[in-house]
Amino acid sequence: MEQEYDRFSREMDARAVRDAIGEGKKYHIVVYGCQMNVRDGETAAGLLEEMGFSRAESREDADLVLFETCCVRENAENRALGNVIWLKELKRDKPDLLIAVGGCMMQEPGMAERIRKMYPFVDIVFGTHNLYRLRHLVREAVEGRRGIEILGEGGLQEGLPAVRQSSFSAFVNIMYGCNNFCSYCIVPYVRGRERSRAQEDILEEARRLRDSGVQEITLLGQNVNSYQGGGAAFAELLRRLDEMGIPRIRFMTSHPKDLSDELIAAFGSLKHLCGHLHLPVQSGSDRILREMNRHYTREKYLSLVERLRAVRPDIGLTTDIIVGFPGETEEEFRETLSLCREVRYDAAFTFIYSPRQGTRAASMPDDTPAAEKTRRIEELIALQHEHTASALASQVGRVERVLVEGVSERSSETVMGKTSRFLAVNFPGKADLVGSFVDVRITGAGRNTLRGERV
Repeated sequence: MEQEYDRFSREMDARAVRDAIGEGKKYHIVVYGCQMNVRDGETAAGLLEEMGFSRAESREDADLVLFETCCVRENAENRALGNVIWLKELKRDKPDLLIAVGGCMMQEPGMAERIRKMYPFVDIVFGTHNLYRLRHLVREAVEGRRGIEILGEGGLQEGLPAVRQSSFSAFVNIMYGCNNFCSYCIVPYVRGRERSRAQEDILEEARRLRDSGVQEITLLGQNVNSYQGGGAAFAELLRRLDEMGIPRIRFMTSHPKDLSDELIAAFGSLKHLCGHLHLPVQSGSDRILREMNRHYTREKYLSLVERLRAVRPDIGLTTDIIVGFPGETEEEFRETLSLCREVRYDAAFTFIYSPRQGTRAASMPDDTPAAEKTRRIEELIALQHEHTASALASQVGRVERVLVEGVSERSSETVMGKTSRFLAVNFPGKADLVGSFVDVRITGAGRNTLRGERV
């Protein structure tokens, strides 16, 4: 189907939609989940604008509402479905409203059929592998047919339009899918197997972004350091991007098992690579790591941290941690706490284990009471607050280069940006600084952010 749906077909579909909808139609996109979904939302916006839609600030003002869904955790799935149901009432008052639901949740087995039967007011359903077909699906919807299509696997589609959310910072996909099959994770089932983009295609996209004024790019993938087969290949891509002169380069997310010697060395040698790494550990217990199918040990993970800090002592590390994995004992939870005390992360994204149907962990016996899981995660969060406060306090007195991202919601005289270490700084300034680099002396630290003054 991918080969059949060529550029000519896409243009014909876009033209048919423009002719059918007329002038002045608007779209609104709601994104749940990770940066990959945000990037998919940007592509969806580009495709819709090619069809003649323009952006609406709210769902109530839109003629087409699109949900880019996530299914990594149950809470995100429930939020998405709840908002879709809410649109039923809006469509009752606005019968020509088109409702589209796409993304990871639609790729779950049986979910598209469930949407078809239980939510007949939804006009368009698509998965992670056929976002490029959105023009065709919208054409079917405006012609009175429900556009429902889920592909089992997907290839790579280059040259799709996008409406970027920022003029100075951009996400760049370098690969899609995952081969790791962590026992708790649904991603390989809904995003498919790993597919890496050609290096030259990535570099060409980066050149265009650089030439348009983008100051920072973030490379995206479910596991970026397995790009084209391993961390060495990814390190080479980083080297070529560094030579291109893009002021800041970031990437996420990394898997510890693929953190190669070359990639670790890059943090000490590449001028434009930011001093921050998101390195999910998930647990500090070797037994739990085996049950999670993570392919590294606690000792191996800590050795990676030691080597990273040897080449870049001021590197900021962040992580993901799951509490209450099936069978986790109190002692094993304590091992996670002790690892956190040893690493001292700048920040940690902490979650109570959420079973995902179809994964191996979903069938594991789990007799830990919910109240106990809540107690554990509260203890972990309290510890992380201490470490975050310590990391922020260590920055006071330093002069840091900050990329200004926006004006504070509290004051038009204050702006916010991030350091290379991915720490947020608030300091006096106005909107004309947004998108530029400013040298800032750090004068104080709050609970989650820094305060500073321009140098």
